Amino acid sequence: MTRMFCTVLIGALLCGPVTAEPDVQRADIGGDSFVSGRLLDETLEAPGDAFLAGRTVRAHGRSNGDIHAAGFDVTVDAAATGDLYAAGAFVLVQSRVTEDLTASGFSVRTGNGSAIGGNARLFGRKVTIEGPIDGALLVTAQDVVLNAAVQGDVRIVAQSIAFGPEALVGGTLTYSAREPVTVPNRVAPEERVVFERLSASAARDRWRELRKEMPVLPAFASLVFGFIVSLLFFIALGALMLGFMPKRLSRMRRSIAAAPGQTLVLGVIGLSILFGLVPITGLTIIGLPFVPIVLLSIVVAWTLGYALGAYSVAMRVWTGFGGEEDPSRLTRLSVFAAAIVVVALLNFIPFVGWVANYTLVLLGLGAMTSALFHYMIGNPGDAFDIDLKPVDERS
Repeated sequence: MTRMFCTVLIGALLCGPVTAEPDVQRADIGGDSFVSGRLLDETLEAPGDAFLAGRTVRAHGRSNGDIHAAGFDVTVDAAATGDLYAAGAFVLVQSRVTEDLTASGFSVRTGNGSAIGGNARLFGRKVTIEGPIDGALLVTAQDVVLNAAVQGDVRIVAQSIAFGPEALVGGTLTYSAREPVTVPNRVAPEERVVFERLSASAARDRWRELRKEMPVLPAFASLVFGFIVSLLFFIALGALMLGFMPKRLSRMRRSIAAAPGQTLVLGVIGLSILFGLVPITGLTIIGLPFVPIVLLSIVVAWTLGYALGAYSVAMRVWTGFGGEEDPSRLTRLSVFAAAIVVVALLNFIPFVGWVANYTLVLLGLGAMTSALFHYMIGNPGDAFDIDLKPVDERS
């Protein structure tokens, strides 16, 4: 999965400067195709690898290399000569993949129209396998439904496991669960079925064993390493935002500088709405499965708000010391990186560091909340205070 996310990120960075802010951005580099946008419905004709990222991704056609797709709702029925990597909240694979498949999401499903020529690695809350797999299968999920033929070995780690009428395992079926499940003889004979009990205590014991085997870094070195990783993450995030949405980012930055107090209040409102969604979603009962998504949204919004707040304050300081109002992207990225370093150093000051970080989060969330309200309500334009009464009635 690391490889997929890195390649999608690189693709986004390369696509960013190509155009200003169209709904769909495309770039062809070295035979590889990069496509991004909110709603994608692409018919691929990629001579090499294909990279797709968006809120909703639909991929058709064919790629002569690997396919990398990431989004909230991802559907891939494009044939891949190489590997297929897919990640999202809801992932559906209907394509023929010559080599391996790696997919992760809240719900992951391989349809009966899919066919995997190599190995399949699937991770999610609910995973359903309906397409045949010529290689091995690895699944980690809460609920797993196997309803397809797998020629190689199968390894399943789940709380509940079910087998459909088309389920068949050619190799060894190894499954980890809290209790043994009934494996039909048509799926795999008893001598090729291995059960490993899954329990919290066993996982904790295994973790303790792994910690004993792993080398322990000095505390200072660990802090430095964590800081470097965090700095690189925020630099990559800043480059991505500056590449994809420079104008929108500039508008939100200026809104913070124009009305910091109002933006701070909007940040409190936006954060309250996000945290309030957790109990409200849970109280609907049917929304319980979506509570983890709401919690993930809070983490994402907090991170984006922190980055936007730090960037906005840093640019305000930059212009205050005589810097250009709209410098180059490289300069803005450097200013943002310097701000992240300064704010990180403030964390070593008790109380002050927390207040500074939390204020940045509220400023960033306030700008995002304001932009969202303007998008939902619309902009009625300028309002003019004009008295339409006759002249003799104004006195």
